[in-house]
Amino acid sequence: MIARPANRHVLSTLLLLCIAPAMAGAQQIPSPASHFGFEPGTDRKLADWTQLVGYYDALAEASPRVTIDTLGFAVRGQPFVMLTITSEQNHARLDELQEIQMQLSDPRRVSGTAEMERLVRDGKTVVLLTQNIHSTEVGAAQFGPVTAHRLATSDAPRVREILDNVILLQIPSLNPDGTQWVTQWYNRWVGTEFEAAPLPWLYQFYTGHDNNRDWYSFTQPETRLTVTKAHNAWHPQIVHDVHQMGNGGARIFFPPFIDPWEPNVDPALIGGVNQLGSYMAAELMAQGKKGVVTGAIYDGFSPARAYMHYHGGARVLSETASARLATPIDQSPDDIGGGRGYDATRASYNYPEPWRGGPWGLPQIVEYQDAGVMAVLTNAAKNREYWLRNFYGVNLRAVEKWDRWPEAWVIPSGQANDLGVSTVLDILTTGDVEVHRAETAFRAGGRDFPAGSWVVPMRQPYASFAQTLLEVQEYPDLRLYPGGPPRPPYDVTAHTLPLLMDVDAVSVDSPVEDVPLSAPIVSPEVEYRLPAGLSGADAPRIALYKSWQEPMPEGWTRWVLDQHELAYDTIHDADVRSGGLDRYDVLLLESQAASSILEGFPAGVLPPEYTGGIGEEGARALSSFVREGGRLVAIENATELAIDLFDLGVSETTGDLPSQEFYIPGSILRLTLDEGHPVAEGLASEGVAWFRNSLAFDVSDPALRVVGRYGTGDPLLSGWALGSEYVAGKAAIVEADVGRGSVVLFGFPPNYRAQSIATWPLLFNALVSPPPPQAMGGVEEHGGRPE
Repeated sequence: MIARPANRHVLSTLLLLCIAPAMAGAQQIPSPASHFGFEPGTDRKLADWTQLVGYYDALAEASPRVTIDTLGFAVRGQPFVMLTITSEQNHARLDELQEIQMQLSDPRRVSGTAEMERLVRDGKTVVLLTQNIHSTEVGAAQFGPVTAHRLATSDAPRVREILDNVILLQIPSLNPDGTQWVTQWYNRWVGTEFEAAPLPWLYQFYTGHDNNRDWYSFTQPETRLTVTKAHNAWHPQIVHDVHQMGNGGARIFFPPFIDPWEPNVDPALIGGVNQLGSYMAAELMAQGKKGVVTGAIYDGFSPARAYMHYHGGARVLSETASARLATPIDQSPDDIGGGRGYDATRASYNYPEPWRGGPWGLPQIVEYQDAGVMAVLTNAAKNREYWLRNFYGVNLRAVEKWDRWPEAWVIPSGQANDLGVSTVLDILTTGDVEVHRAETAFRAGGRDFPAGSWVVPMRQPYASFAQTLLEVQEYPDLRLYPGGPPRPPYDVTAHTLPLLMDVDAVSVDSPVEDVPLSAPIVSPEVEYRLPAGLSGADAPRIALYKSWQEPMPEGWTRWVLDQHELAYDTIHDADVRSGGLDRYDVLLLESQAASSILEGFPAGVLPPEYTGGIGEEGARALSSFVREGGRLVAIENATELAIDLFDLGVSETTGDLPSQEFYIPGSILRLTLDEGHPVAEGLASEGVAWFRNSLAFDVSDPALRVVGRYGTGDPLLSGWALGSEYVAGKAAIVEADVGRGSVVLFGFPPNYRAQSIATWPLLFNALVSPPPPQAMGGVEEHGGRPE
């Protein structure tokens, strides 16, 4: 009992003797300015990802407080790196500290109170800092070297306290491809008429801004690397996710979040988020920084944005006001207005000192963001014991099972939808949920299950992740005032995987201890099989339109097509205008406003090759393409262009309704299908439709064919819907013959963020080019516009 502390003291003494020479050379640690040639946060100066990684490599080589690891590679090949920053002493025992984290994350591995107390005494607060997921939020990449250099070099008491009590995992870009693209694009045009011009393609190759809506579906390599090699490897107590927002209100946001919180997030974790965000706000205000808001704008509902809330971690989102990339602005007080949950023009309890306008740019953004990170780290250091105990308590309550949770979820074996089942299992197991296979048939909850069924016991640390993804959501009816318009959710209101993936998952309230189960399974391989009719010599020649105002749904659809190795061409505005569409059988227009497709960026905003849309010339080419035998598939907003171009007897039914009467902000609805129609081939008559900014149609032309309708009665299956009766029974998918060709209109997205596997067959079936109509006519015989 006495020897162990003595040995530890000797080890510490030897370690310090070894470290002293390295610290004596701390002056050789490169400063950001010496590496980049400018101070990060200088107006109109941006370091690209290659330069940033070069600096972090140099910092890790020179400082014993910093290591750097390449976790893998982003979707387009840039290195995806993570820094580990802590004291020299902590680095020497990093494996031991990681093992302490693993034990605290799973109370089943802790023998009792005495061991728990030892782990709390010896452990450190683990903080994961994630930056620059949205690549146009450029300050989030540029402040990283400033913070890392301070921690690598300073011996100030505040820094030493952080280093001694905290392990910082810093991911300086969650989207390094985009960091490189946006920086190079900005640097190319700085000082010209196109300075701060928008990037004319998605800054994450497939998902654009939606890359922070991927935190439960794990489709992108950047997400998977962060989850598997940072979150699951360390289970941090705190995650600080650094973002930027618009510049018309507050200068920076910290939690608390506004209602609603997702109901499977532990209340003690919510309390931790609230106290940490409030502490950060108080720290910045004490420094004299104005425009700090809390308890506004952002809610805590969607797991698509918050993996850590279901894994014991307190997610702190910070959102700093933006400029024009790295170009400063001079904000007029007249341009500062109200906000969601506060009024930016006046002081309030959650916005004590308004920012009244003036100069704002990258120097201020970097200063605010760096101050926010230092506040997080200070809180994590000073409250180390609180964070470890709270973390353990959250995980212990999960292991003991919440009252509202079932005893288990069962996914029966033998389901027809192999892709949906394997995807759900992959999501759960990637999310560190323990999933077992039943070795025999069994009966539970009044139902028989075959051998090989998958069982998710709900007495485990990350049961909340399973529960929130498998259960149906009942989003609260929140209004701006009683009887008034709805208060919009920050993202969406439904994420029920069994519905989205067409998978049967059953909650079981009776214990499953007597069922012989395998050890926890590993993540299965998800196999994408190209549907019949889309491969081989007779496969249709498919083109996917990609605007220079590229919409995110188009990127998500490219991802799905690429996973299936479907052959297609990506075409731009000039390709459409050129009239070369006769090389294709099918053209797909993802959800995009007709005005955006036709007009694109206005002249002068970008170089000419990126402006103008398809124009009238392209519209004529589209018309000829269809009338001469092509098939046009248009989704959501793009249907407006097709309806107008061909004078289809179709009208949208809900566009003029006020939001207090009709509002469906990202929910899952029931869909009924015409099983005899080729677009619905292989699907049951009852299915689902994802509805957000979606459309319902009235069809006045009897020659048109309705493939699918929203369910009658109340079609809501999961989420929130006001006035769902306005879409009940209305057409959701319509097909029309036009000349020798055809048009398919989708009122809802058959591919929602690559998550709606249940409706992927509708998209694939629609891409199969049908034989030409037997006779000319179709819509043109019923009043169609002549060419």
